[in-house]
Amino acid sequence: MSELQTYLSDNRPKFEADLCELLKIPSISTDSRYKDEVRKAAEWLHQQFGELGFETKVYETDGHPIVYAESPAVEGAPVALVYGHYDVQPPEPLDEWKSPPFEPSIRDGNVYARGATDDKGQMLTHVKSVEAWMKSVGKLPIQVKFLIEGEEEIGSEHLVPFIKEHDEMLECDVVVISDTSQFGPGQPAITYGLKGIAYYELKLTGPKQDLHSGTFGGAVTNPANTLAKMLASLIDDKGRVQVPGFYEDVDPLTDEERDQFASLDFSEADFMRSIGVEGLSGETGYSTLERRWTRPTFDINGITSGYQGEGAKTVLPAKASAKFSFRLVPQQDPKQLTESLTKHLEAIVPPGIKMELIDFHGAPGFVVPLDSPFMSAAASAIEKGFGRPPVFIREGGSIPIVTNFVEQLGVDVLLLGWGLNDDNTHSPNEKFCLADYHRGIKASAALWHTLSKITPNQD
Repeated sequence: MSELQTYLSDNRPKFEADLCELLKIPSISTDSRYKDEVRKAAEWLHQQFGELGFETKVYETDGHPIVYAESPAVEGAPVALVYGHYDVQPPEPLDEWKSPPFEPSIRDGNVYARGATDDKGQMLTHVKSVEAWMKSVGKLPIQVKFLIEGEEEIGSEHLVPFIKEHDEMLECDVVVISDTSQFGPGQPAITYGLKGIAYYELKLTGPKQDLHSGTFGGAVTNPANTLAKMLASLIDDKGRVQVPGFYEDVDPLTDEERDQFASLDFSEADFMRSIGVEGLSGETGYSTLERRWTRPTFDINGITSGYQGEGAKTVLPAKASAKFSFRLVPQQDPKQLTESLTKHLEAIVPPGIKMELIDFHGAPGFVVPLDSPFMSAAASAIEKGFGRPPVFIREGGSIPIVTNFVEQLGVDVLLLGWGLNDDNTHSPNEKFCLADYHRGIKASAALWHTLSKITPNQD
């Protein structure tokens, strides 16, 4: 193992240079003008794996390519599948960047560039860790497979069918994903639960055109007024969602979880300061962390209706619409929610209004058992990489592809985040702490060793 540690130490400049090289590629998946650049990023990764002697292939899809690679099999040892993505969000607004988004800049111990933390930097820690094993020891203690896609930022449309079609090739004992954050600076974390999501748009149509609010007000049903009432009916003043049956499958928090969250070094004052508010609210009876991580929620994401220009225009609008989402906890079914939500809204639509509810997408939440041997192995590896044990947290966000891995491959998922909450993901001046980049590589290298001590499932 001394050879491995020496390689990790001696090659820090190379690891940073490789990261910057990948960050220079503007692999913006949503913009067709960058299609060739997206492919360039895929080919860059393909070359990296090839130089390590891995079996590797770039798979074509109707969208952007998927890169697959695998090290040699190790008899009697488990198999880990690393998932990540090489595509990035558009960098706009460009005038808010302190340095060009695709010209990596190192300042104050951070590398600034689009994709630095989401997900090129975090994903690359695993590529560099297997490089360290192959270049120093000559082999890995377990088989490691890589599945790196180029469409995560646009919904992973072609990855889901790819997983179904190649489930035998992707067979593994655990999936490893680094696309989340630490609990705080210097405090690594393992995310053991994610919320699901159900996202909708409600469209209401009234009169054939906008009307004079004085002449017609009080006689014609106002779509904007109706929209406000219908949205208000979905949640009460105690933060409880009012869709019938919404909480039927919500498991209560255990005392152990509540004690664990309460023990974390979390300051509500600092949290409010970081987001620029002077007060917080939510479901009565739960702490801020419990609301964010473990309780289902409802939020309006956007509202459109009537006159939006400068000054006044007294109209009774002909149309009104809103986009809104529910964040779901494990056991809640997005399809069942859609049925209940539709019945609820249809029952309260007043005369003179036509309603259309659009179901955009949904995905269930998930929780990994804390007593999983993979969880213990990951905790041990992270302590070796970061110098302190991780805390166990849940996350209010959703990574729908995680559910696909769990359902299709039947394995646990390890969410090992090396980023920080202030990394400006999807925003100008995205960054990644270089010290955490190297700690992530070291933790990943240790993970392959700690996983090798687990007896694989023989089913």
